[in-house]
Amino acid sequence: MKFKEFNTLMQKHIQSMMKDQEYLFIVDLDKETVWNTYLDSFPEGTNEIFRERRDHDCSCCRHYVRDLGRVVTIKNNKVTTIWDFDAKSDTYQPVVDALSKLVKSAAVINVNIPTSKKIGTEKSREGTHIWHHFHTKLPACVKIFRRDQFGTVQGRMRDIRNVLKRSLEEINPDAVATVLELIAQKSLYKGEEWKTVLGQFQKLQKKYKKTAKKNQENFCWEASVKVGAVVGKIRNHSIGVLLTDISEGMDLDNALRRYEAIVAPANYKRPKAIFTKKMVQQAQKTVKELGFEESLGRRYAQLDDITVPNTLFANRNVVKVVEGDVFEELAASVPQNIKNLSKVEEITIDKFIEDVLPNVSEVEALLENSHASNMVSLIAPMNKDSKSMLKWNNNFSWAYSGNITDSMKERVKAAGGKVDGVLRFSIQWNDNKDNNDDLDAHCIEPNGNEIYFSDMRSRFTDGNLDVDITNPNGQTKDGVAVENITWPSKTRILKGNYKFFVHNYAKHGGRSGFTAEIEFDGKIHSFEYAKPLRRGENVQVADVSFDGDKFTIQEKLKSTESSKKIWELDSNNFHPVSIAMSSPNYWDDQQGIGHKHYFFMLQGCKNPETPNGFFNEFLQEDLMKHKRVFEALGSKMKVQDSDNQLSGLGFSSTKRAHVILKVKGNFERLLKVKF
Repeated sequence: MKFKEFNTLMQKHIQSMMKDQEYLFIVDLDKETVWNTYLDSFPEGTNEIFRERRDHDCSCCRHYVRDLGRVVTIKNNKVTTIWDFDAKSDTYQPVVDALSKLVKSAAVINVNIPTSKKIGTEKSREGTHIWHHFHTKLPACVKIFRRDQFGTVQGRMRDIRNVLKRSLEEINPDAVATVLELIAQKSLYKGEEWKTVLGQFQKLQKKYKKTAKKNQENFCWEASVKVGAVVGKIRNHSIGVLLTDISEGMDLDNALRRYEAIVAPANYKRPKAIFTKKMVQQAQKTVKELGFEESLGRRYAQLDDITVPNTLFANRNVVKVVEGDVFEELAASVPQNIKNLSKVEEITIDKFIEDVLPNVSEVEALLENSHASNMVSLIAPMNKDSKSMLKWNNNFSWAYSGNITDSMKERVKAAGGKVDGVLRFSIQWNDNKDNNDDLDAHCIEPNGNEIYFSDMRSRFTDGNLDVDITNPNGQTKDGVAVENITWPSKTRILKGNYKFFVHNYAKHGGRSGFTAEIEFDGKIHSFEYAKPLRRGENVQVADVSFDGDKFTIQEKLKSTESSKKIWELDSNNFHPVSIAMSSPNYWDDQQGIGHKHYFFMLQGCKNPETPNGFFNEFLQEDLMKHKRVFEALGSKMKVQDSDNQLSGLGFSSTKRAHVILKVKGNFERLLKVKF
């Protein structure tokens, strides 16, 4: 066989092996080693010296073999060299076999960067002698680069391959499945953008895990040029931070917070509780092991659920149907003017319980507009004999208006705000989805510095606006919006006056006002402004002064006295108290776990919401490792509706508030009970 025919066979093989290959690869071999192996592999007598050199030893072929002899393709993890073909010749077959064996024995080290489609020289003339040389034309699919791109391209492709290999080995497949599940739940900020990429990576990782260890290096090279930089360097992207943190065992909540700190705006709030199928299965196993399967179903508590020792007061008469004079009923429905109530005695809740309640037969409570956030329902288990899964020794819980346990403060925490500073100003609005205005919390500090949405952190005091809602109905699950400013330490707070006010930045048809809280020294001062704000309007709430040691407050906001329906009861009216009690975490002479609350359940009071069956802060510690599942489960296990429910007013022992009570025994008294 002549050399020209041998080269034609090689050309056909190259066209076949490089078909659909955008990138070629090179192995870790010295160019001279490949060339010398080529020359030395010819059978004896077939590569004789011509003049001074052997017949097959020429500079043209030397460049060709040195440039292309180390090149391979990888298809489906199989390495193919340019020498892997039937030479159909006893002269050339030993040569291609030797070179194939040599090249395949070396590891792939990078992509090959051709600078021209034409490789080699077809022929040359020396006197009357014509020399035929190695030459070929690369298929159109093979990428060609300029010479000045050589180092840059090889470096970039090597990086993609190396990061891909680390990603395939270090990212736990369970972490990928978890993130894909969160995306499907729409619980991951901008997760949809990563769905396709993660799906590709997941398939790639499954193939990698099934590939034999000795072939995994080539698998990564082949995959890296196919998937590109986005999938190949997934570990280096924001989603890679989340995948790596989960793979390394970080708590899912903390991992998500790290991810959101990179990609999400400061006021972002996750729309759903974070949990996965695996987490649900683990939680279900724990519930079964602890015997809580019968404890999950919840309903409104009724009077006959309550035992006498756990009541502070019970008026059995109010549950009977009493027919009265129609004029008495009309008179009773006339709203009371709080300011005109005479001889109102102030008393603490402890004194009221100790000195007054034991001697009265009837109690009525004045339901004020400011009590809207104090509305509470007592929740009982569907199965009375079920085991308590709560921290205390009974299976009763409670839910305040808005489906929270401690009103505005809990909402601020849920939105990512800090509530443990030495001074806090929080506002809340759109409770009934009737105020989608963009309200803003503002504070002017003693030196004139203003904290608000455009300047959220004070460099003078560390005061920080950490929750900023601009579109309540669009940014929050139930529409209820909060904003929050907190000062972490007295050491940085300036002496002087802090002016707190609410500003309406943008009007979007709001038909109601807002509520506000100012907290310091363990006391919460609550305010309500019922009227809608005009665009650009400021409403002064209060001034707080700091003398270097203590805070004092000067209230600016006037509350409205117009009557409205609150849980089917008219505000600014007295309503019979059917039963008074402390919260279940203080029943049965318990020392108490958590804050103590005082409940005054009102006749005819009916919760219009669908409260959660339980809240995470109530659950036993054994269940807290599954807190995300139980957060979602608590909202799913909604309380069954009932007309005979125990609902009314609730007051926390840690929050400044009051209720005006009309008590009857041997004589009638009006008392302002302070909490």
